[in-house]
Amino acid sequence: MKDFRLLIALLAFSLGFQALAQEDQSGSEGSVSIEELFRVDYDTPLTLDLEANQQSEIEPVKQKKKKVKKNVFFGIKTRKGYTRDLIRGEVVFEIFNMLKVYEDPPEYARDFYWYDYKKKKIVNSLRIDKANAGVLHGPYKKMIGDQVLEEGWYYKGMKHKRWVRLNKYDILQDKTHWWKGWPQESLLSYYDFEKTKLREVIPMHYGERNGEYFAFRRDGSLAARGMYKFNHRVGLWKEYYDGRLVKREVRYSDDPFNFNFTPYIVKEWNEEGKVIYDKARFDRGRK
Repeated sequence: MKDFRLLIALLAFSLGFQALAQEDQSGSEGSVSIEELFRVDYDTPLTLDLEANQQSEIEPVKQKKKKVKKNVFFGIKTRKGYTRDLIRGEVVFEIFNMLKVYEDPPEYARDFYWYDYKKKKIVNSLRIDKANAGVLHGPYKKMIGDQVLEEGWYYKGMKHKRWVRLNKYDILQDKTHWWKGWPQESLLSYYDFEKTKLREVIPMHYGERNGEYFAFRRDGSLAARGMYKFNHRVGLWKEYYDGRLVKREVRYSDDPFNFNFTPYIVKEWNEEGKVIYDKARFDRGRK
């Protein structure tokens, strides 16, 4: 702007000098006043809105919005479902999604949630009526009117991610986190890098081993199971040949702090299911 005004001033002085020269030549008839000398008319204002010009010349780039696929969760297409029930005079709704194609639960599944088309209700059972089963997969809500009573996610029939329970006054009653049917605090190990073949589940609660322990073979069959309390094995632990046929039973104290108790084998079987060791029988034979 300063350069522009300087240019005008130079131009004005140049015109002034020309006018003075003409005055010297022609006398006072061609004189130019000071006001006329510095008055310059323009069709456009001196102050230009450059930003406005730039915006008009440059068109903004339009970003394409990603289309959200309806009823697709964890990369799998689902169909919607709901139940309606009357409990203590109030209508309770359950809103959920189901797999379009039925899938069996994994060998290690403890809980398996599915919608019974015949009974028109959600069932948690490993005894599945496959012809009438819709495996729950995706978001789940249980509601009275607009009030959410329970909310969470399912992954192929198993609880997954964050789950919450509230009362009808919107007060939180419980909050848990799950990973494909297991409490998220549990320590999970796998046979493969993709984490599709589960090897071991160590139950954890507040930094200690608490709950049911599971070990699996590479084919997915159960290898062992038992209980932990306060980082100690308790009760009866079982080892398996193929998830069904028991190999060995080992007894631990029911009291996790009974350090005088010595664990012992209760029974042992061969692969044909024949008993090869029975502690009770062995003890009777020693008497």
